[in-house]
Amino acid sequence: MKKAIVLGGGGFIGGHLGKKLKEEGYFVRIADIKHHEYFPHEEICHEFIKCDLTDPKAVELVIFEDCDELYQLAADMGGAGYIFTGNNDANVMHNSAMINLNVAKESVKKKVGKVFYSSSACMYPEHNQMDPDNPNCEESSAYPANPDSEYGWEKLFSERLFFSFNRNFGLDVRVARFHNIFGPQGTWTGGKEKAPAAMIRKVAEAEEGGEIEVWGNGKQTRSFLYVTECVEAVRRLMKSDFQGPVNIGSEEMVTLNQLAQIAIDVSGKDLSIYNIEGEEFEQKYGFKCPLGVQGRNSDNKLYREKIGWEVSMPLQDGMKLTFDWISSQVQNKKPLKV
Repeated sequence: MKKAIVLGGGGFIGGHLGKKLKEEGYFVRIADIKHHEYFPHEEICHEFIKCDLTDPKAVELVIFEDCDELYQLAADMGGAGYIFTGNNDANVMHNSAMINLNVAKESVKKKVGKVFYSSSACMYPEHNQMDPDNPNCEESSAYPANPDSEYGWEKLFSERLFFSFNRNFGLDVRVARFHNIFGPQGTWTGGKEKAPAAMIRKVAEAEEGGEIEVWGNGKQTRSFLYVTECVEAVRRLMKSDFQGPVNIGSEEMVTLNQLAQIAIDVSGKDLSIYNIEGEEFEQKYGFKCPLGVQGRNSDNKLYREKIGWEVSMPLQDGMKLTFDWISSQVQNKKPLKV
């Protein structure tokens, strides 16, 4: 039986990945600072270790000698409300960098078979993403570097970290840059949720004939990839000889207002969209509206060329599946009417 470790398996993508590996017949160990909120342990792993991976002793405990595959997804992260306000920059950079430094060193020491590192599209230069209609996120566009957030700078640093351990110590690495992964069993409230989950939650909570709030003018463009497609792309990359870095995302680009409208459409509700920005936003939330780059879309040419596979699920289908799950979560949390 092959053995895999998923670091960050208590999180959204890590939980789905652990589930997939277990279904494929792997022995799966998950390590995270928190338990998975929605998956029971027995569904996603054989063994769960709750620990702080910024501690080198914890990483030493977690990584075992005969590990075939290690998936490093652990990071200090969240949605725009967490990443782009600037209030969490030190924690984001320190915690994620410490985890990756510990993991790279221990993976060499324990002679891990293959290591996957999940980077992010946030590492792409801000100046290539100012035109919402024509963003450039081709892998070769990464340099000269100019990410729009400290989260992106840390991701870029850690890419280079893992590739340096490949060159100097022979660590067999795979690196992929995720583009806005979404789906059920993920964070949908509390400030760390991503845009699709936030839109869907707002729609699920809204009364018929009401409105939902979209931060900014809603003209910023993004693409969003359903989580099972992401996991499949990761598994295919790991089975290949290509190390990356390579994009894993969808090429179906939409504006944030269009994303909000899709959430409304799959709900079947009659709702309108209200854009909030500028002084009105600051008065309500106490900080400037976090917009991120103007445009971002996955460029999948390199993945198709090297791996020979491409994503197939339309955004609306993924949004419907995610709406059904988040809507059930909202209903379960609503107080009973008396």
